[in-house]
Amino acid sequence: MRFLRAYIRAIDVLTERTGHAVSWLALLLVLVVVYDVFTRYVLSLSSVAVQELEWHIFSLLFLLSAAYTLKHNKHVRVDVFYVRLTEKQRAIVNIIGGVLFLLPFTCIVVFASWSFVSNSFFILESSPDPGGLPYRFLLKAAIPLGFVLFMIQGVAEVFRSILVIADKTDKTGGE
Repeated sequence: MRFLRAYIRAIDVLTERTGHAVSWLALLLVLVVVYDVFTRYVLSLSSVAVQELEWHIFSLLFLLSAAYTLKHNKHVRVDVFYVRLTEKQRAIVNIIGGVLFLLPFTCIVVFASWSFVSNSFFILESSPDPGGLPYRFLLKAAIPLGFVLFMIQGVAEVFRSILVIADKTDKTGGE
């Protein structure tokens, strides 16, 4: 149990720091969109690089904040049944969902994206559009990184649910 608590603590710290750092991308995205709208509609200028930067920032924000969202229980869930469950029943649902769905899915994405990302690095991929952004391979590297962060936070959530069940069992004398 000590290992589970230490793992949870370490991953929670990593997730919090990553989430707070990545949250600044939301402000950056707003500033880039405002700049794009201003230059496009007021100055009648358009830039492919600025438009690509918008979706690059959004992609990073989405990929790198998934673990933070999971940690704070703000992910999409069908709460109709979940909210009616006891804490122990919720822990069981979280373990089943984590082990059967979240962890296999994240492993598949990391594995499947590996060749996609490595090929991009090999050719030093950049935007195919004239005036587009270089270094697209760095953006693609965020796919496995984001899913690894999501995976290790998922493991922490499974461990947290195991501790909930263990604590409930200890307090009731072994259900």
